[in-house]
Amino acid sequence: MKKNDNIRRVQKIRDRYIVKNKEYTEFDALVELDKTVKRPVDIFAYIFGTIGSLIMGTGMSFAMGVIGRGLEREGIMIGMIGVFMVCMNYGIYKYVFEMRKEKYAPEIIRLSNKILEEEQDLLMRNS
Repeated sequence: MKKNDNIRRVQKIRDRYIVKNKEYTEFDALVELDKTVKRPVDIFAYIFGTIGSLIMGTGMSFAMGVIGRGLEREGIMIGMIGVFMVCMNYGIYKYVFEMRKEKYAPEIIRLSNKILEEEQDLLMRNS
């Protein structure tokens, strides 16, 4: 029994390192295009939102006197800048996402329609 377990483990490890000849299909192209649209916008939103949150937190720390005694008014202004950035993040995200979606939509729709037609033809043949 122990020998079979070892053989299975060895095969599992070996399978991780075998180069597989995977064909690049139209579905793969569709997924890549979708990632091309989403990924840069998502990265921007995460970074911009994080920076806005950090600025807001720094302003709150100044305003409460945790750091920089005597800078309460400046802290409120810094915090408001951070709040503004965080509030604007979603609007900017939507705007940039819509622009990228508009740019890549014709190709995505063409590929998805082709894939759907092929699937429907396959279903019709099998029924």
